[in-house]
Amino acid sequence: MKVTDLPKQWEQKKEPTERIHEYSLRLPLGDAARVSALAELYPGRSESDILNDMVAAALDELTSRSPLDEKLGKRKE
Repeated sequence: MKVTDLPKQWEQKKEPTERIHEYSLRLPLGDAARVSALAELYPGRSESDILNDMVAAALDELTSRSPLDEKLGKRKE
């Protein structure tokens, strides 16, 4: 999935996702405000949901490009 496709996904019903690993993330104030604004625009999605989807989409894009596809694609599962 591309990052630009996320708003369409956020407009749809949220699918349950198993999350087994937790990260702590510090964002600049401006980025945190934009994540918060996205969560307000899509009330069915929390800030955590928004960030998870953005990271997943960015990783999908990275793993689809050579030479990163071979290096990162093997760890995708």
